[in-house]
Amino acid sequence: MTRCHWLDESKPDYVEYHDKEWGVPVYDDRVFFEFLILESAQAGLSWYTILRRREGYRNAFANFDPEIVSTYDSDKVDALVQDEGIIRHRAKIESAINNAQRFLEVQKEFGSFSQYIWGFVDGQVVDVRTKDDYPPATTPLSDTLSKDLKRRGFKFVGSTTMYAFLQATGIVNDHDVDCVCRNR
Repeated sequence: MTRCHWLDESKPDYVEYHDKEWGVPVYDDRVFFEFLILESAQAGLSWYTILRRREGYRNAFANFDPEIVSTYDSDKVDALVQDEGIIRHRAKIESAINNAQRFLEVQKEFGSFSQYIWGFVDGQVVDVRTKDDYPPATTPLSDTLSKDLKRRGFKFVGSTTMYAFLQATGIVNDHDVDCVCRNR
């Protein structure tokens, strides 16, 4: 089976993530919130580092419930900075709480985060790859999304982070052209 050339197939959990999740279009707000937290945590790190801590993030961030996370206070931040199951970076932890609050505002304004995010692409998956080179780090779409999220007060949502978010949530199909998952 041919998979994306960047995938380290010696890591079964990474292969499972690639085969079953990465690039599958998401419409569920809780899943969007999960990837927003995880991709923001990834900034400056490898995705596999975050993937290995995913369960820790699930536990630390109330199974990715934005309503609960939005209520976290400074005592909770202090506790999370000590949590070895996640990346213990205070600014990233605080940004997750801030982003939960902003996420709820977007839901209120648009009816759902899904409607908001899919609105950037008129509800259609964007297919940017035509050959098996490395995907870009950013695109005009990730630039636009990043700017809009920052305008709304989101943190750790730079263009590179948002491009990874768009890939992970299937808004952008960035599987290699010969990858078995490309046309699912």
